[in-house]
Amino acid sequence: MTKQPQPAPFDGALVINKPQGKTSHDVVDAVRHLAGFRQIGHLGTLDPLATGVLVLLLGKATRFVRFYSGRRKRYTAGFRFGFATNTFDSEGQPAGPDVAPALDRELVERLAAEFTGRFEQMPPIFSAKKIQGRPAYELARKNLAVELKPVPVEIFEYRLLEIEGPIARFSIECSSGTYIRSLAHDMGQRLGCGAHLAEICRTAVGEFSLEQALTLEELARATKEGKFASCMIPLENLLPNFPRTNVLPVLEKKIRHGAKFNVMPSQLQAGRVELPPGATTQLDTETPHPPRLRVFSQQNKLIAIAEAVVPRTYQPIVVFDPLP
Repeated sequence: MTKQPQPAPFDGALVINKPQGKTSHDVVDAVRHLAGFRQIGHLGTLDPLATGVLVLLLGKATRFVRFYSGRRKRYTAGFRFGFATNTFDSEGQPAGPDVAPALDRELVERLAAEFTGRFEQMPPIFSAKKIQGRPAYELARKNLAVELKPVPVEIFEYRLLEIEGPIARFSIECSSGTYIRSLAHDMGQRLGCGAHLAEICRTAVGEFSLEQALTLEELARATKEGKFASCMIPLENLLPNFPRTNVLPVLEKKIRHGAKFNVMPSQLQAGRVELPPGATTQLDTETPHPPRLRVFSQQNKLIAIAEAVVPRTYQPIVVFDPLP
């Protein structure tokens, strides 16, 4: 008899404050060890240099990755002007001598304003962008040719916070897929003195913010006290921007079989419009189409995510605990 896989003991999200020097995979492995199971994914990696918000999805919540792919991100970042590096950050090799520039605040602000909006950005060659199935950084480390294509990105906020010697610090809100390292490099080229990313902290991924993030040490202490589950955002509280509906048992059975169903406008509860403190100014770069809906049982258990096919008719696209 085939052994049935055991359900994950936890379903939901964890917001971790990633420490500098660890990879995102290191953090996932640490949480897997604490949680005691492997079904854990994340919403976008952070370089080892970076600190800040790393959102992990556990158990059934791993099926939500597709719905978070367009979430905006916010960073505070320090650009070190004076020389560029081959990796565009402080972990790379200098591309020339340090010219130790005196930064003019008005000029730096003007350049930041020029990068605000939509444009095509060239990813760094030392990045995880795939070239014929291989990460670009693997080829770059072997001094092989790396041919990348620019990708469309959007900067919503690019605000200068302070200048401290050759370092300028910014608050940046951008679309998913934006390389802050490339922003630093490109700005250095515009100024003619070179620049690289010296420090970076991701402060928000959509509604998930640094204000609610836990360190690995805090999570370990909570786990030791038997409070791992209390650190999580429950499955039912995720995607609060999607409207919701509660269905009767007869309709619930139909939905669990993956069948289309109808919902009257009076049966819908609007999604949350007001964002929590620390969140990005808007969740997504663009509003998803067609509209999506969270479907709950009468016991307020999340049973499905559905998508509108015609007005008032929805098709389940993710079903939890489907019926055989």
